[in-house]
Amino acid sequence: MFYLKEKRILDIIVSFLGLVLLSPLYLIIILAIKLDSKGPVLFRQKRFGKDKSYFPILKFRTMRVDTPGNVPTHMLKDPEQWITKVGRFLRKTSLDELPQIWNIFIGQMSIIGPRPALWNQEDLIRERDKYKGRYGLTANQIRPGLTGWAQINGRDELPIKVKAGLDGEYIKKMSFLFDVKCFLGTITTVSRHDGVVEGGTGVMKIEKTAGKKTISG
Repeated sequence: MFYLKEKRILDIIVSFLGLVLLSPLYLIIILAIKLDSKGPVLFRQKRFGKDKSYFPILKFRTMRVDTPGNVPTHMLKDPEQWITKVGRFLRKTSLDELPQIWNIFIGQMSIIGPRPALWNQEDLIRERDKYKGRYGLTANQIRPGLTGWAQINGRDELPIKVKAGLDGEYIKKMSFLFDVKCFLGTITTVSRHDGVVEGGTGVMKIEKTAGKKTISG
């Protein structure tokens, strides 16, 4: 369990620095949201956290206030109609996730780890229990991450079973160097907007062509 203790110390230090250094960007985003649409700046949603306990994940609000309450984006009919102009930019650049730095600082999340499952993704929770890694833990038994191995290998496009498998792979390889690899991979993925699918998860297709395989949901 030694690395998990080190990991928590790193989370506190890095998240504190992030809150301080990114505060000007926070102010710009807050102002943009307020000028673009009515409603609160932050959006809270119930997610599965460490040991399958619930916690309120924080995001910058990207949708209209009259959007059906607590309904995941992929379950909405024509989700694009609910997303605000500023929200579309925030989601495309993943800047809407920045408030989760506070979730990290107070111990609900980690910088790197399996993404927190939605409150209704019990199928993902069950799949994660099939994989054990370091210290005999599953992805459900550690703090969820702001980003992780699955996020740089498909993100929204991944079907549940593949996502759980990648989360299991992360647990097995979990280390400081592997976390650095995930962090650097996230920078590349976000800059390219890879794997972002509005209104859907698990939409990659399995096709074997010219000896190559892609994944389908």
